[in-house]
Amino acid sequence: MTTKISKKRRAIMVFVKNRPGVLNKISMLIRRKMYNVESITACAARQRDYSRITLTLFEDNDANMLQVIRQIEKMTEVISARELDRNESFWREVALVKFEASQSQFEQLGNKYRFEVLDPHNVDVHIVQLAGISQMIDDFLMDLGDDKIIEVARSGFTALDR
Repeated sequence: MTTKISKKRRAIMVFVKNRPGVLNKISMLIRRKMYNVESITACAARQRDYSRITLTLFEDNDANMLQVIRQIEKMTEVISARELDRNESFWREVALVKFEASQSQFEQLGNKYRFEVLDPHNVDVHIVQLAGISQMIDDFLMDLGDDKIIEVARSGFTALDR
């Protein structure tokens, strides 16, 4: 009998100087620590010449997470790094989904998930945008069914403190 080991999803918010190669240095550090990054999102910070990076990965051990954060903070380009508390922050993801559905199924899904229609002129193949928690996006894809999905693009997580 095999047991599935599930790990806790964690997010690290990092503010860095906006310089070439910084994201690569951070990802190489995490790779050396044998973590598999689930997603990376990066954008310009409010302060000029700085960027904000959100890394999500799976890890149960608090000491391991603290070690990774301390290693990131040692990099000269890093201004700050810290783990986001799941209960004190908002985690969101965006998905673009191309799929086939009958008009009635499309309307049912639209009423349940409140997605944004990106291509209203095509009635055979629908392209929509969903934004929200990952479970909502997973539920949408499950309700839609694998046989109806043509393509899915997911952004990965971004997160913000309360």
